[in-house]
Amino acid sequence: MAGESPAAEAVGAELVARWSEPHRRYHTLTHLAAVLAAVDRLADQAGDPHAVRLAAWFHDAVYDGRPGWDEERSAQLAQSRLPRCGVPPARIAEVARLVRLTAAHDTLTGTDRDGAVLCDADLAVLGGDGYEEYAAAIRQEYAHVPDDLFRQGRAQVLRRLLAVPELFRTPLARELWEERARAHMNAELTTLQQAP
Repeated sequence: MAGESPAAEAVGAELVARWSEPHRRYHTLTHLAAVLAAVDRLADQAGDPHAVRLAAWFHDAVYDGRPGWDEERSAQLAQSRLPRCGVPPARIAEVARLVRLTAAHDTLTGTDRDGAVLCDADLAVLGGDGYEEYAAAIRQEYAHVPDDLFRQGRAQVLRRLLAVPELFRTPLARELWEERARAHMNAELTTLQQAP
């Protein structure tokens, strides 16, 4: 993750423990591994692939199901842990910026190469195999929310994502996942709208 020092190993162990928390259903080590694999596929599109990988490790390190708040706390965690690992201050700032960016993928600017790679990697699940399992796991993470409120909120998220002209920002990610992601999200949106 951030080297092989005892401090880096301790931070890595802490992150694995966080990603393994029992209340998580989608934002688990499986999601982290998938995001890291997608970052690897897109790494040549990034300006600082190492910062993007670090941001992937931290992007959902704090996860309580509170959009915006979770990303902010995850960014703060990166800012507090990465100095111990010898990561330079400029890279730490970039990691924290990238983690915060994942709160709303549609706010990404066109010139943000690192942000594009991280956001594309985070959203790759939308265009991959297992979309139904992903959607079911998201519902499980929000099991405390009544069905009608969940359907409204989930539909709003899907509409916002579908409204952007290009969901994925890197050419490779668009080629790999855009068409299937839109088909998956439109199908889920139709199901949500037809529910009693």
